Amino acid sequence: MAFQVLVTEIANDDLAALVRFIARDNPSAAEHFGLALIEKLKLLREQPLLGRVVPERGDPILREIIHRPYRIVYRVNETKQTVEVLRFWHGARAGLELGG
Repeated sequence: MAFQVLVTEIANDDLAALVRFIARDNPSAAEHFGLALIEKLKLLREQPLLGRVVPERGDPILREIIHRPYRIVYRVNETKQTVEVLRFWHGARAGLELGG
């Protein structure tokens, strides 16, 4: 059975902000990049453990997929069969913040 992929409000805001930022210089590239990130999320339906454990956290349910230069950070709940996308985080930013 496929997992349900949920995107938190903060992750949705991250995605919108990064697409707007790229669109200032290249709207077509912004659309392409945003859609590529969303395609990565679709992989998590069937392969929720696809990403690596977030190195600075070391918690096996907290994982990430790298889509340079961004990290897609998510939490897996195998009991509920959900993947909760927490952040789209630029790799150059220090101190991963997961919010509330």
